[in-house]
Amino acid sequence: METTKSADGTVIAYDRTGDGPPLVIALGAFCDRKSFVPPASLTSQFTVCTYDRRGRGDSGDTQPYSPDREVADLAAVIEAVSGSRSGAGAAGSGAAGSGAGAFVFGHSSGAALALRAAAQGVPMAALVAYEAPYVMPGTRTLAEDPVGRITELVSSGRRSDAVKFWMTDVVQAPAEMIPMMENSPMWAGLEALTHTLPYDLALAGDQGIPVDYLAKITVPVLVVGGANSPEWFHRTVEATTEAIPGARLTMLEGQDHGAPPEVIASVLTGFFLGSLDHAAPGVLGSLRASRVGVFARGPYGGISCRFMIFRDKPDIGWGAEAKRVGDEHCDCRGPGRADRGRSGGWRDRPAAGREDSRGRGPRFRGAGRN
Repeated sequence: METTKSADGTVIAYDRTGDGPPLVIALGAFCDRKSFVPPASLTSQFTVCTYDRRGRGDSGDTQPYSPDREVADLAAVIEAVSGSRSGAGAAGSGAAGSGAGAFVFGHSSGAALALRAAAQGVPMAALVAYEAPYVMPGTRTLAEDPVGRITELVSSGRRSDAVKFWMTDVVQAPAEMIPMMENSPMWAGLEALTHTLPYDLALAGDQGIPVDYLAKITVPVLVVGGANSPEWFHRTVEATTEAIPGARLTMLEGQDHGAPPEVIASVLTGFFLGSLDHAAPGVLGSLRASRVGVFARGPYGGISCRFMIFRDKPDIGWGAEAKRVGDEHCDCRGPGRADRGRSGGWRDRPAAGREDSRGRGPRFRGAGRN
């Protein structure tokens, strides 16, 4: 474990492993730095940094909480592992920048955090955002005052009830899943992180897609969704992609909100190394893509996926094409087809993670859906 200090003095703990350019992982609800176990296919290409977001694991939790303080936390980690200092100051000036920084992968509320940080000018080389859980009005039924309810339950010592409220009212997991989770070894770990659930909700917001600040992002962005995720997630990732200049969207066949690290690794390697191969400084491509939902099929390291691109948007990500470089890069030059992906479902995957083989609590596979 290593530590760095955020702008407000909060200690942020992180681990790093591997060899190559820095890649920082920001995860969502009920996750800490041990939840994502980077596979060898990732650590052989990148120095992977996983960190405890504010209030989790070995990191501090200076109050009062604000999303901008979490942005500063991520900026501090990026600076520690890459040596790139954000020009946005402690919480971001609102003007986006595109310094070298690190590659960043954000999942769920971690994706919302990473996108906010990119918009505020935190130095990033490129960003992959997996299903930031922005709430689009009319797409699903929302719990009433979830922040207030969770805060009340935690402050009264009812952390187990806070987990249940999150899973049933916020995430809307199948009722029969809760008793199985409650009797599993992971439950205590979930209870320990309930005080941070309001942080996840603050990052996602409840006012739809934050188009104003997403439009300020200037770094290459790949938005990722699971083809088996609920339909509201499909609509959210499409709207998120459209709001970010030059962004692309890929839907992973056979995956939902909890795609495992082995699948994620292929996507990250393909996109990040592809961005290095194809994006010349100052000349970030001329691809014009479709606002009408055109998909091009292609493999990411053997993973079946569909790419959605948006016409009349300048590509600032990969250059004019995503050329195959070895088995891990995707060739998306083929013909597309109109499609929005299959309607998703929960299937049989636990919504809040599973105990890994070394007893370290809930792993990344579905470990928290915000």
